[in-house]
Amino acid sequence: MAEAGLNPERPVPGFGRGVFRWCVTLLLLGIVFVFVDIDRLAQRLAMVPPTIVLAVLVVSLIQIALSAWRWRYTANRLGVVMGFGFAFREYYLAGFLNQVLPGGVMGDVNRAWRHSRSAKRLQQLAIVHAVVLERLSGQLVLVPVVLIAVSGLWWTGQLNSQFGDAGVSLKLGYWLILPALAVLGVLLVSMTGFGARFRRYVRRLRGDLRRAFLGWRNALVQVGTSVLVFLTYMAVFMLMATGMGLLADGTPWLLVVALCPLLLLAMVVPLTVSGWGVREGVAAILWPLAGLPAEQGVALSVGYGAAVFLVSLPGALALLFRR
Repeated sequence: MAEAGLNPERPVPGFGRGVFRWCVTLLLLGIVFVFVDIDRLAQRLAMVPPTIVLAVLVVSLIQIALSAWRWRYTANRLGVVMGFGFAFREYYLAGFLNQVLPGGVMGDVNRAWRHSRSAKRLQQLAIVHAVVLERLSGQLVLVPVVLIAVSGLWWTGQLNSQFGDAGVSLKLGYWLILPALAVLGVLLVSMTGFGARFRRYVRRLRGDLRRAFLGWRNALVQVGTSVLVFLTYMAVFMLMATGMGLLADGTPWLLVVALCPLLLLAMVVPLTVSGWGVREGVAAILWPLAGLPAEQGVALSVGYGAAVFLVSLPGALALLFRR
């Protein structure tokens, strides 16, 4: 990772975009909290017992181990040697940084940078690609799951625009959330040039894509591991839903399972800090569309974000280690 051109007297590159994302995060959360019943939201969050948080910690450790193993496997396919202990430690650190830094990918950028510091120059690009492809492997599973979930909800008639029977307490202006998300997303993408950079990356990644994904063994490992990682994400959501008493209230668990992948997909958008604001805005829209109170979805989204942040905190200890 080249450091040429950096001037300590100049502002840090991307600082303005980081501040912008923090502002967007707070703005979206503020909009969501204006349109939902805060008292109901707080009651749901207060119901989560410590045992649920402990279970989330265990599931999250399994998730990190699987993701680190997937990263190690991808790197090895690209000719980069990596031990599992190093991969686990660095992935845990990346998870922590993704929770506290804008964009949701800065931890992964740091993961590639720390790994490449002591590598040979010819391997540095492969190291970066290993991180990019490892993240891509997860999205290749998430996107089809979301399409299946949306199709299932639509086919069964679960998605509708009638809020009267759901006990929804949304105030006037509820539908402003969706246009706000769209406008802010387009604005951020145009400011960062994300689309153009992504296209350039794809052109450079073609060879490494073939090495990491082509072949029945590679495809089986990548898809199989990503499915297991996805299931751990869903387990965290369902644990939080159980702790909040959503299932005990009669909310169909299959409906919650179908809605949660859409929250995961919303977090992929590099608009805010770790998906905060976007995830809650999407939840505030989806739950009433499915005939459920918006407060349920927002509480589940906030609880998920808070739990993931808490279990990511030990990852900061990896900053004490050098490559």
